[in-house]
Amino acid sequence: MRSLKFTSTYFATLSVAVFFVFACDNKEKGTEDLTGIISIDEDELSRNKAQIDQGLTQIKNWKTHWGNNLGDFDSKQFELVMTDSIDPMEMPERNPILKDDPLFPYQIPHPAGNGTMDIYSYKVEAQDAIDEPFLNPDSEVVWYRGDGMKERLLFMGPSGMFEEGLWLNDQEFLVFGFFQEEAGYRPMAWLINVVDHNLKQFRFVKVSQSYDPQSYLNAKIKQVDLS
Repeated sequence: MRSLKFTSTYFATLSVAVFFVFACDNKEKGTEDLTGIISIDEDELSRNKAQIDQGLTQIKNWKTHWGNNLGDFDSKQFELVMTDSIDPMEMPERNPILKDDPLFPYQIPHPAGNGTMDIYSYKVEAQDAIDEPFLNPDSEVVWYRGDGMKERLLFMGPSGMFEEGLWLNDQEFLVFGFFQEEAGYRPMAWLINVVDHNLKQFRFVKVSQSYDPQSYLNAKIKQVDLS
């Protein structure tokens, strides 16, 4: 396979980052609609910050990747900007990413064996039938449950990307990525409860003006030939 590249539409949107959460009414919400903070208990917020630190400890490459650009990088620099409920858009579909797929190593198994979480296959087009792998403009976080059902939990447009994810426990999944804003590229964290179907969105206090938006995936997705 040849080098990974962005589709031409990726850079078509360079304004406000667009982030979609499928809420109870299934309406799409841009980031400008998500600036209000719903108050949560301070103990719960402290627990969530500890979970972000747990994620940064377990995914050191992502922390180092952004820390080299922005300096100190821990939960103290992340602030809660939004909480919301999620309509997971459930549908029958088994995980199409099988052992011979180049993205199979990047599936994230549920800790109790209830399927896998997938944050890359919608973004990275790298099937054998494709001569030149490329990145789609959009991203999604999908849970392929063990019962054969698919839940789309998050979807994001071209002004951002989901870069990493991990299960914190049987119920909570943490996603790391970024938004592209007028000021620059801002690291983000999304904490998803797959049982209660709620979401908390955190943003980093600083932005990078020199970030290469495909740099982390280029280093991460080793099974795709990027030469």
